[in-house]
Amino acid sequence: MNEKAIEIPDERIEQAIFLIRRQKVILDADLASLYGVPTKALNQAVKRNERRFPSDFMFRLTKKEKNELVTNCDRFERLKHSSALPRAFTEQGVAMFTPLNFHPVECLNLFNWGEDHLTGAFKCT
Repeated sequence: MNEKAIEIPDERIEQAIFLIRRQKVILDADLASLYGVPTKALNQAVKRNERRFPSDFMFRLTKKEKNELVTNCDRFERLKHSSALPRAFTEQGVAMFTPLNFHPVECLNLFNWGEDHLTGAFKCT
């Protein structure tokens, strides 16, 4: 199958990258949005392929991290009353979606940018 990568403006991807636990990550909802699939579908793919996502590729936010995210980022207001804890994917975790038949997203090179390029403006250590 010869599929082209989805072209997404750099600024949209930059806004999706957060520094959490001293790692650059993309949250499940943002990654699903970049792939054009529902968050539920993305998380189901992760659940079916758990071996591809060890803890250094993906982790769940703690309740404290989720609350801090909701407090600092208005776009995550919908998580305020959710009992679900979002998943956070590192660069390696994002790369694991290609073999799962998700269209490639050209965002991996943005993980290599320094902290000063993170416009998501949320840092949770």
